[in-house]
Amino acid sequence: MSASIRSNHVRTLALIVPVLILIVLAALALARTGDPSGEQALTPIPERPTAPEFDLKDPKDQPHRLSDYRGKTVILNFWATWCPPCREEMPSMQRAHEAVSGDGIAVVAINVGDDADTILSFLADNPVDFPLPMDLDSKVVQTYPVMGLPTTFVIDPDGRLAYVATGGREWDDPKLLDQVRALQN
Repeated sequence: MSASIRSNHVRTLALIVPVLILIVLAALALARTGDPSGEQALTPIPERPTAPEFDLKDPKDQPHRLSDYRGKTVILNFWATWCPPCREEMPSMQRAHEAVSGDGIAVVAINVGDDADTILSFLADNPVDFPLPMDLDSKVVQTYPVMGLPTTFVIDPDGRLAYVATGGREWDDPKLLDQVRALQN
């Protein structure tokens, strides 16, 4: 095989592999709970490792750090504006935020890869009033065990990863919120 043909194959693979990865990630994200009953579920994380710290700014240039929420349970979502299941679950995250903020529980949704203008445009049609820090270079998402978007972690008041949810959820589901509230005790 000549060098130019080999070079063309390498270029073709360089284009195809990222597309295949995105397709696999999208398929994982579309899997809601894996439970045929449709039950909203959070998967416990064994041994509750410490949640990786982050220090990010939101679209209005305000800083957000995980350590700012020490002593609170945190629903930490990773999402992107191009991700249909992420967009679909955002209104329920807002309703969950409204339901639990008085209980000392924070909702934070880290955007992966979108710039401030893209996020602000999204918010014009999908208003939320919980923090949306931006992981512009995807360095923070790489420190968490994220398998696809959306992925949400529930962090206990001691800063440990207690639960994970891969794929979209209806975050205002009472059973799901009861699991989250139980971490406050």
